[in-house]
Amino acid sequence: MSKAGVTDDMRAVPPAGYSPDDRMPVIADADMTAEQRAAVEAFREKRGQEPGGPFVPLMRSPEVLKAATHLGAYLRFESELAMDLSELAIIITARRWSQNYEWGAHRKIAEQAGLPAAVAEAVREGRRPDAMTPEQQIIYDFCTAVHGNGQVSDTTYDKAKAAFGEQGVIDITTICGYYSLLAMVMNVARTPLPDGAKAELKAFNKS
Repeated sequence: MSKAGVTDDMRAVPPAGYSPDDRMPVIADADMTAEQRAAVEAFREKRGQEPGGPFVPLMRSPEVLKAATHLGAYLRFESELAMDLSELAIIITARRWSQNYEWGAHRKIAEQAGLPAAVAEAVREGRRPDAMTPEQQIIYDFCTAVHGNGQVSDTTYDKAKAAFGEQGVIDITTICGYYSLLAMVMNVARTPLPDGAKAELKAFNKS
């Protein structure tokens, strides 16, 4: 279902600059191959903005950029989940990969979409939030199971199916996978935060 009422200021803001540590900075139009230029133009047409964040390193693989652009637009704005729920799934994924760009962009969007700040803060701290709606609890349990175990129990599956249907279950799972992809791309590329943004996440101690 389409998420009506989404405004430009609710969408992730691309970075204004790139740090010296950035392994894959923006490619100037004049330096792009024809395939890269076509993929970037498709992104501009779809999103109405310049590629930023994970889409900058993805310029190196134009077919991946085009596929990611299309899939991301569906997952963000047309999936079976209400926006507060899809954004909860995204920030859980960002926390899993300790990806600060993804976290910073989507925590803001999540809270603007109605996710309580206390829920987002609990996710940041790596603990189960106390005050969640029943649907938020289902999303939290499903996503943490997928990221922690690579699968979900029958109980968790049945609750998600009852709440969101089979398409919703696939959408939740795909959000976890898609935003893991973007998080890993940015971690590998060392994509910097937007100017003035602060890193809120640190990797958990796995010892």
